[in-house]
Amino acid sequence: ADRTAVVSGGERYRYSQLLDDSARAAGALLGGATDLQQARVCFLVPPGYDHVAIQWGIWRAGGVAVPLAMMHPLPELEYTVEDSGAAAIVVHPDLLDRVQSLAESRGLRLLTTTATLAHEASPVPVLDPDRHAMIVYTSGTTSRPKGVVTTHANIQARITALVDPWGWSQDDRILNVLPLHHVHGIINVLSCALWAGACCEFLPFDAEAVWRRLAGGGLTLFMAVPTIYSKLISAFDEASDLDQQRFSTGCRQLRLMVSGSAAL
Repeated sequence: ADRTAVVSGGERYRYSQLLDDSARAAGALLGGATDLQQARVCFLVPPGYDHVAIQWGIWRAGGVAVPLAMMHPLPELEYTVEDSGAAAIVVHPDLLDRVQSLAESRGLRLLTTTATLAHEASPVPVLDPDRHAMIVYTSGTTSRPKGVVTTHANIQARITALVDPWGWSQDDRILNVLPLHHVHGIINVLSCALWAGACCEFLPFDAEAVWRRLAGGGLTLFMAVPTIYSKLISAFDEASDLDQQRFSTGCRQLRLMVSGSAAL
């Protein structure tokens, strides 16, 4: 319970805090009900601790988590909300203006992360693994994005298929720079870390900032997409000889680096 689950914004959050705060989020979402009965809940929350607590809160309340993309314009957000049949939207206060009119025009519940995570906890339902858990939308390269529904059993199968081959343990610490509206960041990084009792550290992607963090040590895993690796290589090539040595030393402490989601 006292181990660090998430590091974001320079703060450390324990597993016990994640359980407590997700229970509060579940209480806010339930609003006196006993089970959301697979109601879809969209959430627009920057990657970090609040995002994780809201995700867990939706699941613990019996809802289906629908993460909204941080960079999507209003028409794309509208499409996801409407197509998923969302009943509610949870939003970080700094992003409220992006979805407030959208929620009001459709009569959807609108909750801020501040109010949701400050709510009183309530009993949560026991969930069958075959219930729907999440809807993640495809990138829409061939037509409109399609909502892909996964169950709790699907998610568990995906995590357990990765944890053992990748040698995850509670002593691991991974740096997460990936968006949390795609499976790579949600499952392969965040969920595998929390399943193993490890630590997931969030950092908005900036090549120079990532190199500084890698050079700082203490990390054991890093996962990214080819575009990110290309930007890291470019930043490395532009760095001084001394900084390149520091960056290389930091990378040697990692036991695993993964490139996924596209050909490297």
